[in-house]
Amino acid sequence: MTNSKTWMCLICGWIYDEAEGAPDHGIAPNTPWEQVPMNWTCPECSARKEDFEMVEI
Repeated sequence: MTNSKTWMCLICGWIYDEAEGAPDHGIAPNTPWEQVPMNWTCPECSARKEDFEMVEI
């Protein structure tokens, strides 16, 4: 398995984990961040994708 990455919303702190995806928000598990649509927004605060930063957990 590849190393999945985690991305954190800089506005509210919500975490997107590539391995888990966000199935309740239209993103399947194992979806790399690069494949998340540009118009996707944070499920918690509606921040844009550009407001996320990769973090190590």
